[in-house]
Amino acid sequence: MSEAKEGKLPQSSEKEFRRAKPIIKFMSKAQAWVYQVSGGRLGGKFLHGAPVGLLTTVGRKSGQKRTTPLIYIPDGENVIAIASQGGMPRHPVWYLNLQANPEAEYQVGGELRKVRAREVEGDEKEACWRLAQDIYPDFDDYQRRTDRTIPLLVLEPR
Repeated sequence: MSEAKEGKLPQSSEKEFRRAKPIIKFMSKAQAWVYQVSGGRLGGKFLHGAPVGLLTTVGRKSGQKRTTPLIYIPDGENVIAIASQGGMPRHPVWYLNLQANPEAEYQVGGELRKVRAREVEGDEKEACWRLAQDIYPDFDDYQRRTDRTIPLLVLEPR
């Protein structure tokens, strides 16, 4: 029986991350472009039908705007964002950018929202994780693949 079928997943590695990084970057840019030109009509769904929006942060080093397609979890007026990066060993760049500057924009379909990010912990994180699991069950697998704790952020309207 394979490791995945037994509930054990191979740990992500730095080598895997280095190999995947250019592919992830290219695919993200392509999806963001398609999403933007179609007003969210294309590129707005991921595996299992999980909804995708576009998160625009300010680069912590460059100061330039960076746009990333991201599964989002609606929670009333807020959006929950999961910094999983598929269970890779490093946090995604958008998360590091939000740590440096929590002011961002989030586009859902044709609607652009100004948001402020805050990281959640404890009971609030557990509640957000359950909501995320309902929309995209693979998040648990991503957490099992990495030694880092996957951060969850709430993007609140500003």
